Amino acid sequence: MAVNYSAKEEADGHPSGGVGVPGGGAVGGGGGAVKTRKPDNTAFKQQRLPAWQPILTAGTVLPAFFIIGLIFIPIGIGIFVTSNNIREYEIDYTGTEPSSPCNKCLNVSWDSTPPCTCTINFTLEHSFESNVFMYYGLSNFYQNHRRYVKSRDDSQLNGDNSSLLNPSKECEPYRTNEDKPIAPCGAIANSMFNDTLELYRIDNDTRIPIPLIKKGIAWWTDKNVKFRNPTGDGNNLTALFQGTTKPVNWPKPVYMLDSEPDNNGFINEDFIVWMRTAALPTFRKLYRLIERKNNLHPTLQAGKYSLVIAYNYPVHSFDGRKRMILSTISWMGGKNPFLGIAYITVGSICFFLGVVLLIIHHKYGNRNTSADIPN
Repeated sequence: MAVNYSAKEEADGHPSGGVGVPGGGAVGGGGGAVKTRKPDNTAFKQQRLPAWQPILTAGTVLPAFFIIGLIFIPIGIGIFVTSNNIREYEIDYTGTEPSSPCNKCLNVSWDSTPPCTCTINFTLEHSFESNVFMYYGLSNFYQNHRRYVKSRDDSQLNGDNSSLLNPSKECEPYRTNEDKPIAPCGAIANSMFNDTLELYRIDNDTRIPIPLIKKGIAWWTDKNVKFRNPTGDGNNLTALFQGTTKPVNWPKPVYMLDSEPDNNGFINEDFIVWMRTAALPTFRKLYRLIERKNNLHPTLQAGKYSLVIAYNYPVHSFDGRKRMILSTISWMGGKNPFLGIAYITVGSICFFLGVVLLIIHHKYGNRNTSADIPN
């Protein structure tokens, strides 16, 4: 049977009259609304939204290349020069070389008593004018290993008393020792860097100690938010950590890391700095600050110096290296020439491409592209 309906009814998705369906009632008409897949008549669903489609021409592309080049190259030069003006001095004191003063300490263990001590003399050719940051650096030490990164209990480190006595199972195998919970637990805390570095200036064969500031080296959020001692009498950390034991490789418990109460226990800044794991196997961490006290004199003047090391941290077993770094900083942070080189490279490439495209446009842009069609 033929069914006829108007074009308007077809556009609306259904005829006005009903259509018989075998085994059922009439569809359409008074039988209820007919379901249709036709999108709503809106600008979004009918793709009528306003749009901007750039047309790439020589007049827009060439100026963009030259502008990017002229902006990036000066910025890169400025960053590169600033980075090169940062003073930095590095000493490798691993002791693998037989002539190194620290060679005698190469096979030291965690619990060596007394600790092995070595002294390295060096000379600064240039003065360090502003505040100086002392770092320790480690190589071939993979703090980014998945199990290593997870081996900690943040609730315990945040001062939760229940987690103090019942650490997370993520800390295994450094969760308990001799049936006592370890505080702080985990592989990160157990492997904490524990070399002691002292710096002296040599003046007429006299060693003058350089004051090293041990506070202010950790992130503010770590010191005041993420790391807290257990709740209770803050002046009696021994009682707060009662019932726990020290990590296996530590020579002393966590409440004896420092004599000052505001830098002891879980809020010890050396401990906090170590617990912020590094992303690469070669890294440096802030150890001490050397503040400039007199604007008329440099922080570290050129001359002879001596680094005294209490060598406690073994790295020879995994072919690691240990370094001490003295560095100043600038508005862009520490010494890092990569950013300046990257800016200069990108700017130079853009400027070069602009010149090449300009030559191509000048040579071929005015040619008549219309072809004569022979009769």
